[in-house]
Amino acid sequence: MISQQTIQQILSRIDITEIIGGFVKLKKRGANYLGLCPFHNEKTPSFTVSPAKEIYKCFGCGRSGNTISFLMEHEKFSYVEALKFLASRYNVDVEETEASPEVKIQQQTADSLYILNAFAQKFFSDALLNSEEGQDIGLSYLQERGFHAATIEKFQLGYNPAAPDAFASAAIAGRYNPELLQKSGLVVIRDGKTQDNYRGRIIFPIHSPLGKIAGFGARIIRNNDRAPKYINTPENEIYVKSKLLYGSYFARQAIDKADECLLVEGYTDVISLHQAGIENVVASGGTSLTPDQLRLIKKYTSNLTIIYDGDPAGIKAAQRGMDLAFEESLQVQLVLIPGQEDPDSYVRKIGAAAFRDFVASNKKDFILFQLETSLAAASGDSNQKARLVSQIAETISRINKAEDFTRQQDYIRRSSELLKIDENGLN
Repeated sequence: MISQQTIQQILSRIDITEIIGGFVKLKKRGANYLGLCPFHNEKTPSFTVSPAKEIYKCFGCGRSGNTISFLMEHEKFSYVEALKFLASRYNVDVEETEASPEVKIQQQTADSLYILNAFAQKFFSDALLNSEEGQDIGLSYLQERGFHAATIEKFQLGYNPAAPDAFASAAIAGRYNPELLQKSGLVVIRDGKTQDNYRGRIIFPIHSPLGKIAGFGARIIRNNDRAPKYINTPENEIYVKSKLLYGSYFARQAIDKADECLLVEGYTDVISLHQAGIENVVASGGTSLTPDQLRLIKKYTSNLTIIYDGDPAGIKAAQRGMDLAFEESLQVQLVLIPGQEDPDSYVRKIGAAAFRDFVASNKKDFILFQLETSLAAASGDSNQKARLVSQIAETISRINKAEDFTRQQDYIRRSSELLKIDENGLN
């Protein structure tokens, strides 16, 4: 817990116009400031900030509050996260009430890993942009994929040189702890020597919801049948894969504004869509969605649209973790990309406007899509149909919150019509 003394220090230093002005363009109007409301679409400014009262209010949508509530609403911070954001902004040392020795060690390790990852990101970006090898191999690869300089900078992409210990030597020279280097996954010990784990790879930093670098994804460039295409940071105090979604830090405001989250599989899918101006998108990394990832999405919206490849593997990947999504009361729709395309290649092929139109016109309710495809596969097999009835009944039963009763009943009605059975068979 943050001590009351620290909280008072933070509150005494807050300049509400400075903080909100970092997110909203404000113009002075008498004693107050006026701007376009960030919480709803408007053309005439109705969002007012009062420095004297230290509050904001939108006379269009009715949202109001103070600096902390603004950060919690706009950035989806928790109360503690908002305080820590402000403490960092105003250089206030955060004093916390006494924690156990184990918790202190864990927090110190986490802080050290964030510092190390920030150093690594700068090293990899510098190697990509300013070394001959990085430009010839890494940068040329990214440019061939169609990524612009601004996009590369925004996502802090980098390159780990092919030399065995280019990063390791720089980190050791910077006096970073060897044990911490191994825990981060940035280096490995081979034949008693400290070597780079990601050498010869494009580096994709993976950001926490607060924008800190929690880990990295590293993609091989040259063909090598013995090496995995991607290597990810091993789990540690700050990188827990089940709690992270790639691109969520950059997408959070766009998701909130669009009231929809687009879910894709890969890093480059996210980056290409962002570059095309479609920013309400995150990636699962190809793994099953977890409860923590779904709750992260739910912070911003209840509408989840999955955009995966249209092949059988893409459909199977989309199905993983969906029962959990229904338990979180998410409205799930599916869009399958045609042919051998993926979201990255397809948006580059048809352009942003056509891609938006394609997504809007090809959304399918996930439960009904699953039912239709499974029915087609059953093709008259009564045993398979019986198993399908049980499976759909179990899926619908997960939509069991009181506020979802009407939605659940609608699924029962529509599913029973497709299955040609009595509605009681799905209760």
